[in-house]
Amino acid sequence: MLGNRISQVGTARCAVRAAFSGATNSFGSFCYARSARYYAGGDAAARHPYLFASLRLCVFALIFSLSLNLHAEDAPKFLGAQSCSTSGCHGGADDKSRQYTVWSKYDVHHERPFATLTTARSERIAETLKLGNPTQAARCTVCHAPMQTVPADRLDKAVKISDGVSCENCHGPAENWIRSHTRKDYTHADRVHAGMRDLQNLYVCANTCVACHQNVDADILAAGHPELIFELDGQCVTQPKHWQETTNWNGAQAWLVGQAVALREALWLEKRERHGTNSVVPLDGLAASLPWSMDKIDARLPRLTVETTMRKWSDELAKAAANINWLDDATRKCLSAILSDSASGFRDKTLSQPYLAHVAQRLVLALDRLTLALPDAKAAEQLRAPLKKLFADVQSLPDFAPATFADHLAEFQKALPAAP
Repeated sequence: MLGNRISQVGTARCAVRAAFSGATNSFGSFCYARSARYYAGGDAAARHPYLFASLRLCVFALIFSLSLNLHAEDAPKFLGAQSCSTSGCHGGADDKSRQYTVWSKYDVHHERPFATLTTARSERIAETLKLGNPTQAARCTVCHAPMQTVPADRLDKAVKISDGVSCENCHGPAENWIRSHTRKDYTHADRVHAGMRDLQNLYVCANTCVACHQNVDADILAAGHPELIFELDGQCVTQPKHWQETTNWNGAQAWLVGQAVALREALWLEKRERHGTNSVVPLDGLAASLPWSMDKIDARLPRLTVETTMRKWSDELAKAAANINWLDDATRKCLSAILSDSASGFRDKTLSQPYLAHVAQRLVLALDRLTLALPDAKAAEQLRAPLKKLFADVQSLPDFAPATFADHLAEFQKALPAAP
């Protein structure tokens, strides 16, 4: 197919050149001969060089546009989850071939996101925002039924919109790698080169998930959509696992990469919504709650330090954190860093309660993931009781009491065993 497209582009270029062959030698030759022909009363091109140059630009723009259109037609198609479902592929019964089975039977990403759009709550949100049918409104389906937003010519007829978030929404359109990705002689790099998304890379994985698990537009929140919190490690752990770990997965590292990516996205949303005043969730609370932890951790891991704007810094932090060799002491450093002076911060009367509530919510999730990632199981057990108190403190953000949380945070810090 690609060879045919290249041939078509080449044919188009030849046709255009032939159509203008009387006036288009090379641009350099034209310029060289222009003066002599002009003063000799020569051709119109020499007498009107700027008009002719503009014509040439238009011709090449036409060629380039044609090339782009042909290239767009070469974009790989989505084949649908059914293309992965055979027993000889990912629909089998053993651990190595039951990925489709796990997704279709146990994963909330299957069917439930689309089904949510058929509920009365979704209909009310869509009605408030004048979106029409939520199962057909792009602002809803882009996350709840992503295939609905894909151009029809890139969808195989077997694709089902009602599948919700299916295989290719995470792994990439399968047309170019569906046959080759099971080859025994293929490396992971070969599969990625063929078009499969590199979900073994934590940075790529976080970017794949964050778009639909983090940001919600202010008007959608105001219409009744729940607030979302993205936390990569926790979400990977709670999702029914249809994959096998082939790398040295570390929950603390996944948490850090995910939070850095979440910070970048929160800052992007804040910038876009900066002039809005009707957001149910204070955007400054969402965006500012993440640097509380990220900035302290970056100071403890100097290899990750990037001096630049906050959005670029958070993105570079995520990339760097995804690629370092994560050691056990890095987890403890992260835990110690985010606890540093945190209790006193929640006693600061100049900070608003909504802001501190959002910071506390993020902080508790961070403590949970980092505690579970500690290599010392006994240390993790000692922290369970004080962590339970902190979770209770953030169950209701409107009722959040900063002073009480500060006391419980101090208890947690005291219970953390000293580094060996």
